[in-house]
Amino acid sequence: MAIRSITALPIILPFEVLGPRPLFAGKPRETVPTLLVRVETDEGIVGWGEAFSHAAWAPTATALTEVVAPLALGRDEAAIAPLALEIQKTLHLFGRSGPITYALSGLEIALWDIAGKAAGKPLHALLGGARRDRLPAYASLPRYSEPAAVARVAAAAVERGYRAVKLHEIGVEQVSATRAAVGRDVALMLDTNCPWSVPQALEMAARLRPYDLHWLEEPVWPPEDHAGLARVRREGGIRTAAGENAASPAECAAMIAAGAVDFIQPSVTKIGGVAAWAEVAQTARAQGIAVVPHSPYFGPGFLATLHLCATLPEEVLVERMDFDLPANPFGEAIVPREGWLPVPQAPGLGADPDPEIIARYRAA
Repeated sequence: MAIRSITALPIILPFEVLGPRPLFAGKPRETVPTLLVRVETDEGIVGWGEAFSHAAWAPTATALTEVVAPLALGRDEAAIAPLALEIQKTLHLFGRSGPITYALSGLEIALWDIAGKAAGKPLHALLGGARRDRLPAYASLPRYSEPAAVARVAAAAVERGYRAVKLHEIGVEQVSATRAAVGRDVALMLDTNCPWSVPQALEMAARLRPYDLHWLEEPVWPPEDHAGLARVRREGGIRTAAGENAASPAECAAMIAAGAVDFIQPSVTKIGGVAAWAEVAQTARAQGIAVVPHSPYFGPGFLATLHLCATLPEEVLVERMDFDLPANPFGEAIVPREGWLPVPQAPGLGADPDPEIIARYRAA
């Protein structure tokens, strides 16, 4: 077989939250853009991938269509690793992160979906087999800023069955209010998205210690300051998490080698796809570092994450963005129940998107 077509399909989905409209990239968030990647073989098998994009889907769609796809068309879709490596080497001059790598990630995920469908097996079976049929999820709250709103939404997540909640805030007030609302039995994480210098991060860690955070995520700017993050890990008194901004398994390995993290967070839609994520997990586990995926998305990238996490010996918390989608292209496959997510069992990723939703919400 061979790859016959590669198509970028951006869809812009409405969403609902229990709090005020959250902030994202410096402004109120109104939609959930998702960049689907559709790959079809010359025998008619269709695979679905997802390229990281969020609000900046257009550059990634262009990178896929104009730069990455021409290198893959006509190639053997079963030779996933050699093709991905060849594309990386050919395009490394464009940088090792950003739209090119995100586009490649979406293509690679789609090729694994095709491989599973061709074999009649779920993705996790191709990766060594699932160790469990469901995974615990944590509610990843968007940034609300107002302490009372953060606490109210977090408490509602716990009422729905979540036993772990992550905030995207940068203030002690929000953490304090949330801890009071959810109690001490709920794991509470804080993702700050790289706001502070190392001295500022250490000062904030001291103020945050009384709230028993499960981890403090990306407290240091810039995110590639592994030595600075390692200092916060050593001196801050709170376990650290990072990795969503890593562009390759090699960068994650460097972060681990620097002693920067207790939890490594590869993102399958950003780091190169399924095989790259699995490589990070293997490296981390060999060094005694926990793997906790970055997965705030609602498409094939999320499904691939479930398969990958299911193959690990230890139980892994899966990030689920705390949004409700009135038009959900993947249905029950990506919806947690009482804080748990089912591991897909159908061939490939286990679910295809609803074509009517794609047609209705596809970006122009």
